[in-house]
Parts: sequence; C-alpha cells; structure tokens
Amino acid sequence: MATKNKEKKFFGQPYGLSTLFMTEFWERFSYYGMRAILLYYMYYAVSRGGLGFNQVTAVSIMSIYGSLVYMTSVLGGFISDRILGSRRTVFWGGVLIMFGHIFLSLPMGKPTLYLSILFITIGTGLLKPNVSEMVGGLYSENDPRRDAGFSIFVMGINIGSLIAPIVVGQAWKSFNFHVGFSLAAIGMFFGLITYYFQGKKYLPDNSLQAPDPLSDAEKKKLYKRVAICLAIVIVIFAILFAVHAVNLTNIITLFTILGVALPIAYFVIILSSQKVTKVEKSRVRAYIALFIAAVIFWAIEEQGSTVLGLFVANNTQLNVNLNFLGLHLDKLVPSWFQSLNPLFIVLYTPIFAWLWTKLGKKQPSSPAKFWMGLVVTGISYLVLLIPLMTGNGGKVSPWWLVLSWGIVEIGEMLISPIGLSVTTKLAPKAFSSEMMSMWFLADAAGQAINAQVVQFYPGHEATYFGVVGIVAIAFAAILLVLTPKIEKLMAGIN
Repeated sequence: MATKNKEKKFFGQPYGLSTLFMTEFWERFSYYGMRAILLYYMYYAVSRGGLGFNQVTAVSIMSIYGSLVYMTSVLGGFISDRILGSRRTVFWGGVLIMFGHIFLSLPMGKPTLYLSILFITIGTGLLKPNVSEMVGGLYSENDPRRDAGFSIFVMGINIGSLIAPIVVGQAWKSFNFHVGFSLAAIGMFFGLITYYFQGKKYLPDNSLQAPDPLSDAEKKKLYKRVAICLAIVIVIFAILFAVHAVNLTNIITLFTILGVALPIAYFVIILSSQKVTKVEKSRVRAYIALFIAAVIFWAIEEQGSTVLGLFVANNTQLNVNLNFLGLHLDKLVPSWFQSLNPLFIVLYTPIFAWLWTKLGKKQPSSPAKFWMGLVVTGISYLVLLIPLMTGNGGKVSPWWLVLSWGIVEIGEMLISPIGLSVTTKLAPKAFSSEMMSMWFLADAAGQAINAQVVQFYPGHEATYFGVVGIVAIAFAAILLVLTPKIEKLMAGIN
C-alpha cells in the first residue's frame, strides 16, 4: 500500500478498519433488520401482507435458518483460506446477501422466501467469519492497538444490530413488509460500495490471495468429496420422494440432524488424529463440556427472535403511553424488541471488561464463568413465569421482556467472549482453524435443536419457559460439580 494510505488513521487505528467497520455495520443492519420482521412476515395472514404459515412452522424455519448461517461459516473459512482469499470471499458473500434481501423485497410469496434463505445463508457464511479475520490482518502480532481495534469493530456490529430492528420495523409499520426488506437490501448495497472502493485503497494486498491455496491433488480430492456429498443428498431426497415424504417438516428435521452431527464429527476427527498430542486431547475433552454448555446457552439466547418474538406479539401489551427523550410513543412495534440484545451488549461490555481487568488472576476460571452464565440464562426465562402466573390472563407489561433480555445478556457476557478465548487456548496446533469453526457450530447446533424444541412453545408459554429455564440451571449444576475435573483436563490452561 502507498505510504499516504498507511498514514491515514481511523480513531488512531489503520484506516482499513473504517472500511471493515462500515462493511460489517451495514451487513449486520441488513441481517438483523430482516430477521426482526421475518417471523411476522411468515405467519401473518396473506391479507395482512404475510405468507400465512402457522406459528409453529414459522419459528422452526427461523431456527433452522439461523443454524444454517453458522454452519456455512465453516464453508466460508475454507473458501477464503484455500480458494479465493478473504477479500474476494467477503465481497461475493455481500453480493449474495444483497440479492437475498432483494428476493424478500419482491411480493412473490414463498418461492422468494426460500431463495432468500439460500442466498443469505451462503452469503453470511462467506462474509461473517472472514471480515473478522481481515481485522486481525490489519495489525502485526505485537501491535498494541490490536485489542482496541477489535473493540471498535465489535461496536460497529452492535450499532448496526441496534438500529436495524427500529428502522426496518418502522418501515414495516408505516408501509409493508417488503419496504422493510428493501431497506435491508439497500443497507447491504451501501456496505458493498464502501467495501469495494475503500478496500482498494486501505486493505492489504495479501487479502486478495488464499493463504493456503489448494494443490492440484487437493482439488481432485475436493471435487470427489463434493460429488459424494451431492450424491448423498440426491439419494436422501430420492428416498423421500419415493415414500411421499418431501415436506417442510422433514427437511427441517434433516437440517437439525446435520446441525448436531457436524460438531460430533469434528470432535471424533480431532480426538482420533495422530497429529494431536496426549495433552492436547485432554484439553479437547475438557472443551466438550464447555461446548455442550455453549449449545444450551445459544439455544436459549437465539430464541430471542423466535419464541420471544411470538411472546412479544401474542402476550405483550404494545399499546403504551410512553415519553422517552421527548419522543411520545403510544404503540410499540414488535420488531423493536430485537434491539434489546445489542443494546445490553453495548451497555455491559465496558463493565465486564473493567471487572475482569480488576479481578486479574482472582477472576473465576472459564468453566466457572460458563456455569454462572447458564444459571443467569435459565433465570432469564424463569422471570417470565412471574407475569404469566400472577396475572389475570391479560397481556404482560413490556418491561418484563426488557428484564428478561437484560438478564440473558449477562449470560452472554459470561459465555460468548470467554468461549471465543478458551477455544483458541484449548485448540490443538494441528486443528486451530477447525476449533474456531467449532465455536460457530455450537450456535449452529443450538439453533438446529431449537427447530424442534420451539414447536412446543405456542399455547404452552408458562410450561415452556419453566422447563427450558430449569434445564439450563440443571446443566449449570452438573457443570459446577464437574468444574474441578474440567480444570484438570485443561492441563494448565485457564
């Protein structure tokens, strides 16, 4: 890069961070804006501008959709590392995402929904992990600005996620669903324009090259594996066609099985590899317990856009008389509640960063933080029993939802960043990239399981919140008992 480009700064950081900050800001704006209203679009009656699915089917689709996004992140990492390089992979991921939102903006019914899911799932898988990787590529290993740069980048993610449900939700309220989806498409378009033109100036040239390109022999092996996978898919669908079982429910079930099977396969491969030492295998076994805890956490946290989305629409008092910063509100839009997740992350992040720094070596171990996070996560659902069981059958105050989200995000602070850190620490040297994929697959597995579990929610709200909350706390108790053994298996890693 030219010297003048190196001298230009973004809050004291390499100016390329500005490019990636805005790219991820707009990508998250488009994704969470779409996600905030998609549930309602699917189950609202056609006369109200929706697709007319029943609520059980709608929440199942939402769950498997989220699962597929994280499963394809593994694919995105492979394409970047072995074929296209991170910069091209991110660009084409953004193009797919934009077209996915364009499909949803067209009032053409269910076919465009399925096309949108395909494009956005693959596009997000290509873009999301590689943008984060490119942030790291802006710094040398010893650059003291590195942590601050990632903090600024994460802030861009959360700002985009925070304002999107409000803006897109208002477009839905004022016009219709398709105008809201159009805003998501426009947001991704802005992100692509910023990325393409600024990227030429401020992103390192090595991001255009795959760091570990496939050899000719590896390409032949890849083609063979892809052919085998396609053959398996064809055989499965041929069998389903033969027994007249091709329907949405069975397809969702197949993806649920895939979401659970993938991480299991990864663990088997890593633990059976001769490249992994005895000490590294011990650490991977310790990671299994933390992985299961993460699956349970993400299963509950990701229900914010499914189960809690229904709870907001069906059980929450949205007609209010609220004055906030001079703004008068007489009716809340259901999608606005999706902004609570990033709002609390923005509020909590500096508090927890200060807390861990203050405690230093006295802070709890990673397994201890995980079980505490699960306890808090379970409580976030149990508190919703209070208005349901003490009320007179009417709709509950929206402040109960604010409280629930506020609690579960404490759980996220105890599990999500800690999980990322401990994943890198416990990863065997020969499988460092694959272990980072495992962290994405924890979310994928949680949402894949959700696709089945959330079907029990409609009509059984109190029972559902109670059972799920107790399950989370029960596993936290098991993790508490196992913590000393897990710490021993971690072999010196905290």
